[in-house]
Amino acid sequence: MEFFGEIIAGYFDQPNNEFSLQKVKHLDTESRLNEEQVGNLYEYLDQHKDQSDGQVITLYDQLMLHLSHEEINQLIEELDEVRALYRI
Repeated sequence: MEFFGEIIAGYFDQPNNEFSLQKVKHLDTESRLNEEQVGNLYEYLDQHKDQSDGQVITLYDQLMLHLSHEEINQLIEELDEVRALYRI
């Protein structure tokens, strides 16, 4: 099942119960996330969503990508949608 959000895009692989993250903002990536990893990311961002300067995430452990406060809130919503896919 394909997922297209404003911040992330990817594919949910139901047989393997994992989300293949393929795009963050405008950058291509390839990461497979299990339910616990998506949940941990969601919880971390939700706990730090009130930081006005946003967050910095890394892709490929080397490319830093800044997410604004608004983008963090959007990403939290999108991760919540992805989390729901694990329960289908």
